[in-house]
Amino acid sequence: MPITVSIVEDNAAICASLERVMADSSSCQCVSTSLDAEHALRLIPRQKPDVVVMDIELPGMSGIECTARLKRLLPETRILILTVYKDHEQIFKALKAGASGYLLKRSSSKEILRAICDVKEGGAPMSAEIAAKVVQSFHQSPPSASDIDSLTRREEEILAFLAQGYVSKEIADKLGISYETVRGHLGKIYEKLHVRSRTEAVIKYFQKPG
Repeated sequence: MPITVSIVEDNAAICASLERVMADSSSCQCVSTSLDAEHALRLIPRQKPDVVVMDIELPGMSGIECTARLKRLLPETRILILTVYKDHEQIFKALKAGASGYLLKRSSSKEILRAICDVKEGGAPMSAEIAAKVVQSFHQSPPSASDIDSLTRREEEILAFLAQGYVSKEIADKLGISYETVRGHLGKIYEKLHVRSRTEAVIKYFQKPG
């Protein structure tokens, strides 16, 4: 079964190009396109795609606000930001809104398809420049360790595997527990860390003092 994808992009040429990338791929199927957030919020909740490819700079409501609203409506849908922005503020706003990955628009077709597959499997793909920005920010303002300290040993173990890039099924195999058990632990981790996505949880993990 191909991964179902919805595209939210106000540039018609870029939107058409992304559609062609999906059409030429056996792994992904584009089920809808939207040129603004308002249209996306009407259409996407009915379609329930696996992944949404989201631009930030949209007319009217921003892609970040659209991401936050979609995640409240469709918590299981993964959102991949595809944008020209690469500053700290925009990156972290998008991740806090619930985005699971963040790519620059100059990424190749192969990189975009790979990122869609990665994010569907629970990964957190980022362009190298974006990852560098995130790592740089880890050293600037480390938060209190109290949230991390509230995790059980098993929850810390699972969070450490997430930080190494493993997806839920791989973590289950490594720990000899069920996939559903891992999902249950992830829910508790998100609650204790006050986050809404594994990407944000991993950021908190890397920001812990010491």
